[in-house]
Amino acid sequence: MTEKEWNMNLPSAVYQERVKAETLKQDAAQQKIVFMLDQLCKSLATYQPAVHSAGGMLGALKSIWQKPVQPPKGLYLVGSVGRGKSMLMDLFYAQVPVQYKIRTHFHIFMQETYKRFHVLKQRSGKGGDPIPTLARELAQKAWLLCFDEFQINDIADAVLLGRLFEQLFALGVVVVATSNVRIKNLFQNRPGADAFKPFIKILSQQMNEVELNAAQDYRLGRSENEQRWLIPCTMHNKEQLDHVFLRESHGVPEKEEMLLVMGRKLNVPHAAGDVARFKFADLCDVALGVGDYLALAQRFKTIILDDIPVFNPENVNVIERFTMLIDVLYEQNVKLYVSAETDFEHIYRKEDRRSFFERTISRLNEMQGQNWGNVARAV
Repeated sequence: MTEKEWNMNLPSAVYQERVKAETLKQDAAQQKIVFMLDQLCKSLATYQPAVHSAGGMLGALKSIWQKPVQPPKGLYLVGSVGRGKSMLMDLFYAQVPVQYKIRTHFHIFMQETYKRFHVLKQRSGKGGDPIPTLARELAQKAWLLCFDEFQINDIADAVLLGRLFEQLFALGVVVVATSNVRIKNLFQNRPGADAFKPFIKILSQQMNEVELNAAQDYRLGRSENEQRWLIPCTMHNKEQLDHVFLRESHGVPEKEEMLLVMGRKLNVPHAAGDVARFKFADLCDVALGVGDYLALAQRFKTIILDDIPVFNPENVNVIERFTMLIDVLYEQNVKLYVSAETDFEHIYRKEDRRSFFERTISRLNEMQGQNWGNVARAV
């Protein structure tokens, strides 16, 4: 590839093409990030970690004898919701000349990581440590990891991630991530936060943190010829959702369905074709997780959710499950119809944790668009 051809494939070149085609609006803050992604692309083009340099006994010997290759620093892209972080990372991922790479939502990564961790834990027996094996497996599968919506939800995640990422970075893995939270604030004011400080230090050493300060929320202003968020929870709105269920299911008979999720049964009380309907309490008042929501999103193209209340700020588990559910439905491009007591701007009212819910509000706003769920989400 000539230098001219190489430059034409950099993120900045593709970004400018989209601006000219008017599929993107020129944004100075985004453009600054794009040039940083160009530099990372160039660094990664000539980089290969020892874990991928050779296989078998020869690779093992080389990893012992050769001086370790210093990996390029990854990128931690932080900023408010709707500013284009995910779009820029997806642009980078599409253009970076790396064969062994993965792009995933962080919720989904954590779910898959826990599943593999437990399998390896059983194999290693009592007292065994599956983390080194898990890290090597991940590094061999992909040495460039791109995470959308990087966040830490609880102390169990924090402990596992701290040890896992320490091993991944030691193996030469490069990480690019988007987040609404600065690295230093990832596990702030949570029980056990002190135990997480070494991981914060490692992330800061291995990734360049850069803030995207775009002035406009590019998810606002979507067209909405059809109401998908119906308020309040009245009989009239229930009947409206009955009509939606019939229309979206194309007349397929309704039935109860059971999904198998990691050996457990997940009940779908109302299913017809690619449509499922639940009470809010069925999905958010019970102990469900990312794996359950992902199973639903992969099975159904449309989900109807009845009776969303105004959230009690003290019921943190319910709120976190709801945000997790919306993240998964958004990532999987699932249509969502709901009845709720109030609009999504006001279902969570506790001001001191408002930032926690901003991404959810932005995503719900985008999901109201008439084309949401009908076409693939643009990167």
